[in-house]
Amino acid sequence: MAPLLKPALRRAWRDLNTVQFGMTPAHALTLGPMDTATGSFLDLLNGTRGPELLREEGRRMDLPDGHVDGLLRRLARAGLLDDARGGGPGGDLLRRRRAVLDRLRPDLASLSLTTSDPGEAIGRLAARRAARVQVRGAGRVGATLASLLAGAGVGEVDVRDIGRVEPGDVTPGGLPAETVGDRRDEAARRVARRHAPDRPPRRDTRSPRGQDTQGHSLVIIAPRDDIGVHAPSPSAAEPLIDSGTPHLYVGVVEGTGVVGPLVLPGETACAGCLDADRTDRDPAWPRLVAQWRSGRGRSRPVPPCDLALATTVAGLAVAHALAFLDGRIPSTAGARWEVSLPGLTWHARPIWAHRACSCGAADKGEGEHPSAKVGSHETMARERPSKTPRREGGTARPARIWRAHV
Repeated sequence: MAPLLKPALRRAWRDLNTVQFGMTPAHALTLGPMDTATGSFLDLLNGTRGPELLREEGRRMDLPDGHVDGLLRRLARAGLLDDARGGGPGGDLLRRRRAVLDRLRPDLASLSLTTSDPGEAIGRLAARRAARVQVRGAGRVGATLASLLAGAGVGEVDVRDIGRVEPGDVTPGGLPAETVGDRRDEAARRVARRHAPDRPPRRDTRSPRGQDTQGHSLVIIAPRDDIGVHAPSPSAAEPLIDSGTPHLYVGVVEGTGVVGPLVLPGETACAGCLDADRTDRDPAWPRLVAQWRSGRGRSRPVPPCDLALATTVAGLAVAHALAFLDGRIPSTAGARWEVSLPGLTWHARPIWAHRACSCGAADKGEGEHPSAKVGSHETMARERPSKTPRREGGTARPARIWRAHV
């Protein structure tokens, strides 16, 4: 192990004997009381020394026996310490691919904020290379999020759609103007590969692209049809439910951006649950959906899809997808995040597992919203300050770490 204070957290002195790590309320922690020697020792935690060499440096600085080990334990427990040599074989491989890692260093720094164990961040970044994500839909939202996923280090990003690229599909972060007239899915796959920091792992030639013999880590459903965004078809997702494939809905409908729900088959609410709940609340819902899908309702030749809104929705969807791929449960599990023009205020609409739906989620969780479990996934350990008044003198006591009030 080569202990390293996480560079993503800016360090500053609150007073003469208290150090603060981080600036924002979500991540800021304070360490104190801090003597001058220990404060100077923190500068040595730069990933160039192992524990034994750090102990030698501590003795040279007249730190008490066991002080260095105790400090390292506290920093690691609080999620402030990284390992410059950690991450296992995947981390070693990434470090050898210097150009790839340089592309992904901002993502690695961000991951270090949401992981606690030293070396865990680069291990999760390396694990993204093994992920397989399929994006269904290559419009303004789908093509953009496919490129973002690839750029964030997801190993394989497949895109499915029909038809050819039209001028209205062109976006700065998605399909470029030179792809107009090309097949949508092929064009989106090319763009995603272009944004990837590394070539994806080679696919087994005995497994044609149309066969999912190894399964997908996640399927993102991003229809260009605004009806498909507003009223996702339960039958279209049945193969995903049956195979246990997690899937995320995303899109834009009439100036409203939608991200979610993230469906964990058998555990969280699905499109069938959403449809059944809407029918309970509005008996006219099935009649409306039938008219929209049959074309008898008011239709537009080109569905509205604001460029900035589509890009915003794609970005949020990718953030939720990456959180899931990195082992978290994002807030879209059991909810739809929505934002509408022109107010642009995000709000979440809970989606409960429905008894009438055959997905089985209602039997699994008894309608429990999965976000209630998110607390068990917190990664930054919290050490509250001691209630004992701080002493002005006397024997030294170990420095403590607690959440900063910022």
